[in-house]
Amino acid sequence: MPIDLNRQVIDEFRANAGRVGGPFEGARLILLTTTGARSGARHTTPLGYLHDGGDRILVIASAGGAPRHPAWYHNLVADPVVTVETGLFTYEAHATVLTGEERDEVFARAVEADPGWAGYQAKTSRVLPVVALRQSVPGPPAASSWGAALKLIHDVFRRELTLIRAEVAASGPGLGAQLRVNCLTFCRGLRYHHTGEDMGMFASLAQQYPDLTSTLARLHEEHERIAVLLDELQKTVTGTEAPTLLTEVDRLIAEVEAHLAYEEEQLIPILDAR
Repeated sequence: MPIDLNRQVIDEFRANAGRVGGPFEGARLILLTTTGARSGARHTTPLGYLHDGGDRILVIASAGGAPRHPAWYHNLVADPVVTVETGLFTYEAHATVLTGEERDEVFARAVEADPGWAGYQAKTSRVLPVVALRQSVPGPPAASSWGAALKLIHDVFRRELTLIRAEVAASGPGLGAQLRVNCLTFCRGLRYHHTGEDMGMFASLAQQYPDLTSTLARLHEEHERIAVLLDELQKTVTGTEAPTLLTEVDRLIAEVEAHLAYEEEQLIPILDAR
């Protein structure tokens, strides 16, 4: 990526909580900061990433099919401690270069989801490296207040649902391996978020604000309804056929959007006043 475009994407990413326009609009992007193998200076690069269904994400050192590995790859091989910015969180991660069957399986998933990766591989004789980034030191939300943090977290789920909906609509009767991973990762993330709210934020607010009892009860009930939809989506995704997936995703989107809007309306003013 040309230096000027690289800087433009970085600035836009940071200014808009991870959202960028132009050719990268709708892409899953991170900012990866590595330490220069020779200079020791910090270098930041925008990269597309893949979900991996667990506590790591995956990036591919394609360099657009160039004959040499990108500088960020050489840097993390020399020093695997890197910084990842998601637009919501900034955290320290450990980079691991995948090898053998694991690398090939992940790359095949990537190609199935986006044939552009195969195009990059066809341009070069080098094997495009696949790197796993696993969070090692968490970071706080990049928000000015608790209410703003809640809105940012919700917007991440909204954005991911929009991407998944578009991927499901474009997938036809089949369901690719990476799309399955994307759906399961979303289910896991939203379930974890709601559990954390029920046990943490809601419990704390209930003690401090008794007049919120009915509001918090409604939000908890909505969590339970959404959990049922997540279970149904997960069963469909892990099955051999997924003819109803788009319908289920649309049902989930409608329920989640209404829930998030109500929660923000009711809780953000209180969180920001604390």
